[in-house]
Amino acid sequence: MATDESSNTTPAPQMGQAEMSVLADRLRARADSVLFRGQPQQARDLRAAATLVTHLVHLLVEIPAGSRQHR
Repeated sequence: MATDESSNTTPAPQMGQAEMSVLADRLRARADSVLFRGQPQQARDLRAAATLVTHLVHLLVEIPAGSRQHR
């Protein structure tokens, strides 16, 4: 029987802006920790991921604000 679900996977919970900001902070802190001093490529990847998450948070804030201005 057909269902409205596109897959059998359980939907993932959505992260809010505050949770995403905390995640970015944790990624950045991990990249700057002693654990990655010997692995500069991984530290750089973690910093890049933190930057992307931070930019996403800013976009999520700007998009609703911009859509309210055009109404």
